[in-house]
Amino acid sequence: VQLQASGGGMVQAGGSLRLSCAASGRAFSTYSMGWFRQAPGKEREFVATISRGGGVSRYTDSVKGQFTISRDNSKNTVYLQMNVLKPEDTAVYYCAADSITTLHIRPDDYAYWGQGTLVTVSS
Repeated sequence: VQLQASGGGMVQAGGSLRLSCAASGRAFSTYSMGWFRQAPGKEREFVATISRGGGVSRYTDSVKGQFTISRDNSKNTVYLQMNVLKPEDTAVYYCAADSITTLHIRPDDYAYWGQGTLVTVSS
């Protein structure tokens, strides 16, 4: 599967962005999907993941109630709605997919990665 992330940009603190990740290739619904982010000088960290059918999701504690992951299997797309953005949310955001694991939070558990989209939140 090939992944293409989009939707990043520059926003002021308190603003919102919606990231999209479009998938091509094998049946999208067979993949568990995740979002990760990497800030400058830091390791890539887990943000959110969603099950194949979209019924179950997990979030890192710092974004619970702030970010929402969703997917539309008819459009082969996973989304990350980000609200009340803070400067510490600034990072390159990556989408990832895996057909074996589900709802995992380690980057190593995902076999396929998109190219990343930059989110910059100014104070």
